[in-house]
Amino acid sequence: METIHERVAGLDVHKDTVVACVRVPGGRGRRESHVHEFSTTTPGLMALRDWLVSHQVGLVGMEATGNCWKPVYYALEDASECWLLNARHLRNVPGRKTDLADAAWIAQLLEHGLVHPSFVPPPEIRELRDLTRYRKAQIEERVREAQRLDKVLQDAGIKLSSVASHLLGVSAQAMLRAMVAGERDPQILAELAKGKPRRELPELAEALEGRFRGHHALLVGEILAKLDHLDEAIERLSDEIERVLGPFAPQVELLRTIPGVDRRMAEALIAEIGVDTSRFGSSARLASWAGVCPGQHESAGRQRHGTTRKGSKWLRMHLTQAAKAAARTKGTDLAAQYARLRGRRGGSRATIAVAHSILAAFHILGRGTPYEDLGADWFIRRHSPERHARKLVHQLETLGFDVRLEERAAA
Repeated sequence: METIHERVAGLDVHKDTVVACVRVPGGRGRRESHVHEFSTTTPGLMALRDWLVSHQVGLVGMEATGNCWKPVYYALEDASECWLLNARHLRNVPGRKTDLADAAWIAQLLEHGLVHPSFVPPPEIRELRDLTRYRKAQIEERVREAQRLDKVLQDAGIKLSSVASHLLGVSAQAMLRAMVAGERDPQILAELAKGKPRRELPELAEALEGRFRGHHALLVGEILAKLDHLDEAIERLSDEIERVLGPFAPQVELLRTIPGVDRRMAEALIAEIGVDTSRFGSSARLASWAGVCPGQHESAGRQRHGTTRKGSKWLRMHLTQAAKAAARTKGTDLAAQYARLRGRRGGSRATIAVAHSILAAFHILGRGTPYEDLGADWFIRRHSPERHARKLVHQLETLGFDVRLEERAAA
């Protein structure tokens, strides 16, 4: 088999050790293999780096195994070209399942050009990705704490969430903190409401009457304290994300022109795909990597329903959230697309289709141009109006109506 890369190294990475196999040209046109094991501590990785440099290795490949590959990749990326390889593309030789065999197999696949590298963002995007993902985790934890708060209140017979539009609003929190402090009179608690909730004082007083006991006060107090801590953490993370995103402020504003994408969503999209979309090659490959492209299942010449492939969990989650927000917008092509597909394919498939369309971010970032909304009537205008009119007339005639079309005079 033809050798594409002359000097390569395959790494079998574990938490505490990494086995490296180097394949270099030998005498009489043969290939030589050198195998060595290193620790994954920083001194061990520096020794691995020096060992690879001594063999003049130009390409290093490693399997994506959890988070164990990250310190190895980061230690070697400045010295050699590093490829992160999809585990599904690496099939070991049957009967030879050892760490040495894994490293040798990866090296052989590399030298013959049988594998392709996965996307690893540059350091500044990796830093942003860590921040946005941790902020997302804190936001989700805040939602869980709010749900726990409601469960405690329901156990105490307090129906505040049935009257107040937002359980964590200013008025609701004032009432809850007063209850934790020892106040139990529903009328006094209802008077703490501010703004619009004061229009429903009788309903609030009725909802605040229950069996709120001492252990309920302890639980609610702890939950409110944790919510305050999470709010402060989210605010600090958002400030740091805004600082890191300073050089990419124009790209953030471009992404915000997409329906359903606010500032926080734009920050998350840049953290997941970066600003240099040429790395993906095409929008189709980006959609495949995100796991939002239509599935394919053909057998015996028949097309069957296929599921979407597994892709980037974080990017797909952000795209799905943006798609649901875009579906609630008014007069946009994404909302019209969702409404058109929901009736035929269901809400889940329609959401994934809109998420796929939101990946127009590939062209927005690549060309530096804002999103161009085609309008809610795009799916009607894209085909011949006469053809669409004939289709509607046929449907009405099938229902038993006589239809006569008359063209409207131009204004």
